[in-house]
Amino acid sequence: MSQQVEQVSKWIYGGLWGVMTGWFRVPAQPPALPSSASESIESFKPAIGFLKYMKFQFWVWLFLIDLTILIVELIIFANEPGVGLALLVPAVFVAIAPDIVVYLAMHLRYDTTWYVLSDRSLRIRRGIWIIHETTITFENIQNVTVRQGPLQRWFGIADVSIETAGGGGQQQQGQGNPWQSSHCGLIEGVADANRIRDLIMSRLGESQSAGLGDEDEASRSKSWSTEQVATLREIRDLIAAT
Repeated sequence: MSQQVEQVSKWIYGGLWGVMTGWFRVPAQPPALPSSASESIESFKPAIGFLKYMKFQFWVWLFLIDLTILIVELIIFANEPGVGLALLVPAVFVAIAPDIVVYLAMHLRYDTTWYVLSDRSLRIRRGIWIIHETTITFENIQNVTVRQGPLQRWFGIADVSIETAGGGGQQQQGQGNPWQSSHCGLIEGVADANRIRDLIMSRLGESQSAGLGDEDEASRSKSWSTEQVATLREIRDLIAAT
């Protein structure tokens, strides 16, 4: 029975997803990153375990909320049968309608989330009503960490948190969502979080090495010649003598 319900839900959602993507013009393809022909581009979505993780939390909260509504309805019916009957239909609607909306929202969140990695930057896309795209260049990254709670561990997923310049203080103070900040990025619900972290760190090291090489070359180009140093010393001595 549960498999039939799941198949029907997929069929309904498939039709709804097609309608909503047409209405809101949600891009079906992952976001593009500017890159050269020699660069490697990797596009991926959260793992299927992330959707199961959200569904599990959904069913737990659904059970608690619907149980509360049922208990309240039974109490009202026991004390005022007429009022209880009058509130039966609204109670059923309140118990079911939000559940459908949240269930669809979870699938929409999963289907509209994309992560794209190039050799120089990372782009994160979320949203269907309002599409948020965050681009982080590896040169600006200061810290990359993997976060995994007990429930995430059960579903085999983890989050990769990325901090850029100026983002540490905001995250420590707990201000706002990490994926809505211009200084933070969150790759959530992936099954290979350690690989992604190591990949970002390796490309971060390559970017920093390239940056140091450019800085050394620039400093060499700006170095003073012997004649210029001698001229400056003469000017200094003349100023000191006067």
